[in-house]
Amino acid sequence: MRGAERLNDTIFVLARALTYAALFVGLLLILVPAGVLSFAGVGRPTSLGAWQIAGILLATAGASLALACVLTFVFVGKGTQAPFDPPRRLVVRGPYRLVRNPMYIGAALALAGAALFFQSPALLAYAAAFLLIAHVFVMTYEEPTLRAMFGKDYEAYCATTGRWLPRSR
Repeated sequence: MRGAERLNDTIFVLARALTYAALFVGLLLILVPAGVLSFAGVGRPTSLGAWQIAGILLATAGASLALACVLTFVFVGKGTQAPFDPPRRLVVRGPYRLVRNPMYIGAALALAGAALFFQSPALLAYAAAFLLIAHVFVMTYEEPTLRAMFGKDYEAYCATTGRWLPRSR
């Protein structure tokens, strides 16, 4: 493939990945949490204190990790984070060299940061439910699909890289 064609392909994959990420973020990390906060009767804090600053820092770290994952999928995996538009190559670099599911971790950190910011146990419960649902999805869909797609390469990756926590090497 020539340079211009590769660039066009990369731009198209990047546009798809950012669109899917925006939909994911919009729904699971903005709309649902806003509904949780509304249902729980939690409003915006009237002042910016230690809890809010810690929440902002944690949410920013989580969002940055998730964005790094999206970009790694595009530039290394040549695909997106969406299950219906997966990467063409096994992604084991970037944040994926440390754990197999850093995007979910980043999203959960962003949710936990929002829970700190709003001092909301309900939002913290949503973050925990998000992680539980992600774990079930990873176990029942993602891992079997990746095993089928990438075979022994994926098995070797699983043997050296933790699902949720880094392993010592």
